[in-house]
Amino acid sequence: MIRASTAAVALLIAGAAPAMAGKTEILTNYANIARAGYEDSLIKARELKGAVEALLADPSAETLATARSVWIESRVPYQQTEVYRFGNPIVDDWEGKVNAWPLDEGLIDYVQGGYGGATDQNPYAALNVIATPSFTLSGETIDATDITPSLLENQLHEADAVEANVATGYHAIEFLLWGQDLNGTDAGAGNRPWTDFSSGDDCTNGNCDRRGDYLTAATNLLVSDLEWMTAQWGDGGAARKAVHADEEAGIVAMLTGMGSLSYGEQAGERMKLGVMLNDPEEEHDCFSDNTHNSHFYDGLGIRNVYVGEYVRIDGRVVSGESLSSLVAEANPEVDAALRNDLNQTMVELGQIKAAAEAGFSYDMMLARGNKAGETLIMDAVNALVEQTRSIERAVATLGVEKVGFEGSDSLDNPDSVFQ
Repeated sequence: MIRASTAAVALLIAGAAPAMAGKTEILTNYANIARAGYEDSLIKARELKGAVEALLADPSAETLATARSVWIESRVPYQQTEVYRFGNPIVDDWEGKVNAWPLDEGLIDYVQGGYGGATDQNPYAALNVIATPSFTLSGETIDATDITPSLLENQLHEADAVEANVATGYHAIEFLLWGQDLNGTDAGAGNRPWTDFSSGDDCTNGNCDRRGDYLTAATNLLVSDLEWMTAQWGDGGAARKAVHADEEAGIVAMLTGMGSLSYGEQAGERMKLGVMLNDPEEEHDCFSDNTHNSHFYDGLGIRNVYVGEYVRIDGRVVSGESLSSLVAEANPEVDAALRNDLNQTMVELGQIKAAAEAGFSYDMMLARGNKAGETLIMDAVNALVEQTRSIERAVATLGVEKVGFEGSDSLDNPDSVFQ
């Protein structure tokens, strides 16, 4: 599935010449792409639910490997939806439940002895709810005898208002499937044994039934969350209505999402910060060593919105009028430059992806003194920054007001990162 989606990039980059643009049609296509992306994410989440059920019914190396493979496939469509953040409040208010990171995994399950314990910043960093059926949270006794979606969503997630207490979403599931990645900046992902989901005397590391209950609850919650968001972009959905309610605000949402994901979020927080700190804990998909794909499909999502095309997981193409069309009408040179910069970003992210798939994993690229890895990452960072400048020129060309992009200390004030 990943190879098929990657191959589709060539089709997108080739692209047809922009058609004449109307804002209503552009926003309709924008909403159609969102609906398709979230629907594809839901399809893969349901496949993941089935794989988890198979793992827990018959734990083995094979059923664990299948669940891991489906999780990786599920990231392809979801990462392409991240461009809908920042400009759409309905997405921003929801997104933290499904893709928050980094997380203090000790909240959820056992961790290596040297991992650390409770701190003043996070007294629940080593709670290990899987091994703890009752605990005190903000002065209240919590009954965690039954690990349910409600417990995860309403009591554990961001417990005590600490963002690192991530109890739900893709990365909680990722941790349960892979376990901690203890390889540092050497090759290798997490290596949780399949026997962590076994029963009776075959169970390793204790509480295998509760670990399975947590994995089931988190996966079921992911499915229900994606069902809800898919509906918001469907006909009559709140997100679709919002972008059409004020066409100017809808165009602002599109540009804000593109620029903020491109600059502060991806170039800054997800990429340059890791290079500066040489820290594999800054990988987005750190347990699975899938960060190269997360970065790639984030970048592709930005491009999808601008050119107005999205390749679905079954190969169908959703397309229509686009921001590119609108910018090209006002200034063809600005449009051509932005399309070129978006293409160059995909080339650089593709280089990272290809290197990782050939054995030079993203955590290896982050190692101190690894010049080849730093070059790969920073070439992509620089391309993302440059395409953001072109997005800014597109904003000016359109005369759109109230567009502001998220920043990052790693880009805007790098000295503060070490203070």
